[in-house]
Amino acid sequence: MKTKEIYLKARNFVYRNARPLDLALWKYHFEAGGSDAVVEALSHYQNLDGGFGHALEPDCWNPNSSPIQTWAATEILRDINFNDKSHQVIQGILQYLESGVDFNQQVWLNAVPSNNNYPCAPWWSFGSDSTSHTDYNPTAALAGFALLYADKNKTLYRTATRVAKKAVDWYLVQDSLNDMHTAACYIQLLEYCEAANNHDLFDLHLLKTKLITQVKNCITRNTADWETSYICKPSQFFSSPDSIFYPGNEDIADFECNYIKRTQLEDGSWNIPWSWSDYPNEWAISKNWWKSTGIIINLLYLRGFGRL
Repeated sequence: MKTKEIYLKARNFVYRNARPLDLALWKYHFEAGGSDAVVEALSHYQNLDGGFGHALEPDCWNPNSSPIQTWAATEILRDINFNDKSHQVIQGILQYLESGVDFNQQVWLNAVPSNNNYPCAPWWSFGSDSTSHTDYNPTAALAGFALLYADKNKTLYRTATRVAKKAVDWYLVQDSLNDMHTAACYIQLLEYCEAANNHDLFDLHLLKTKLITQVKNCITRNTADWETSYICKPSQFFSSPDSIFYPGNEDIADFECNYIKRTQLEDGSWNIPWSWSDYPNEWAISKNWWKSTGIIINLLYLRGFGRL
């Protein structure tokens, strides 16, 4: 299929199905849309306590604030390079993180009790045995956000400093880590520290070296599994040859370009390789929301590699 046809089919899907937020993101990335429209749409998911909820992360329909939903908001801000520290969206996030709600003095909780009162994927149920509930996902990324944006005289900055140091100390002594989501959170911590020119908390070079190795180990090399399983692709970590994670992954990165081009569905979207069965009606809606996210990721990847 020609890339123009891929683009137009994808665009039609987004315009027909996307949430206002995802449509604003599409326009930002592909139609010269402004970041203000994205932030405006994002702000409607923010609660009075400054945290985010309301299924911003589509696998959890909890309207209450939670760390994982708030992390999703920080990812969108990072994606559009929005860094106005005075803006209420960023100040609200800092307010929520500093409040101590959903924070046990070591990590911001991966799942919160109120998740169980609303439709959600099983891995977001409070009390589930998901391994991500016991590591630094999303704590590493949230600490990095606070290190970049919080006032250095505030308690939150001191808390983020302590948490980030402990998170990195823990990470560097792990023999084998293959969880792509945790790796992504540490990449975000690294990038926040670099953006803040903060080189004193821990050895950024050592962290970067460890991450390069983990990224290579996380990517699923058995491409037959890509057709049927929830796997890790290069686009989880990078979207152009300029990335520090590209060397050593050239062949699999090229494979993903071709894979994207040949697996687009007739409606312009791509398959979502996971599901949750307890709430079939809500999952059907969330799945459609995820498809717009997947479209944006895939087209940014193709563009980053000169294929769009």
